[in-house]
Amino acid sequence: MTHTRTADGDATPAEFWDARYAERDQIWSGEPNTILVRETTALPPGTALDLGCGEGADAVWLAGRGWRVTATDVSRVALERAARHAADAGVADRVDLQRHDLAASFPAGAYDLVSAQFLHSPAPLPREEVLRAAAAAVAPGGTLLITGHAGPPPWEHDHDDEHAQHDQHDHHDVDLPTPEEVLASLRLPDGEWEVQLSEEHPRVQNGPDGRPVTRTDNVLKLRRLPA
Repeated sequence: MTHTRTADGDATPAEFWDARYAERDQIWSGEPNTILVRETTALPPGTALDLGCGEGADAVWLAGRGWRVTATDVSRVALERAARHAADAGVADRVDLQRHDLAASFPAGAYDLVSAQFLHSPAPLPREEVLRAAAAAVAPGGTLLITGHAGPPPWEHDHDDEHAQHDQHDHHDVDLPTPEEVLASLRLPDGEWEVQLSEEHPRVQNGPDGRPVTRTDNVLKLRRLPA
């Protein structure tokens, strides 16, 4: 596996994210992403690929609804937590956890659902290339679901907030494209895909100081037409 260094040369993406997860016993909420739940509840269970699975909430939720999930992350710490959560939920037999630096390797196979939820990283990540690989991994008749931030969080604009200075999820150097830009970057062949959803939407989350803030996210949902 290629070990790409971060911009300052001090750590690989795996080292960066392992350190990030090691800061606290739990980084994320433990709940599945809202868009994933909304957009996949009506889909018949099949095989799913969860890119950047983190601590495993999405993978566990899908597996609990009958999906067979391949879940991947660059962080060994995150994957260990995901394994514990899958075991606690009784779905470990339906979740295949794989460690990948997606800049260097990608899970094999074709899937009925490929999900990339907030696949952003301050560490180097060739996001457009990864998302093209994600599209290529969708089986005929399957779904590609990409959710991302449409802009930086509001607290990045508050340079007097000491919490903002220590938030390692700042997006100063992270590309945050529109759904239309994501679609164009996928370079999909004409006549092989159907755009089912392309939109921006507000979402309320807690800021570094615990107060709720509203930020804008976007979602792109595509269906690969049957052969």
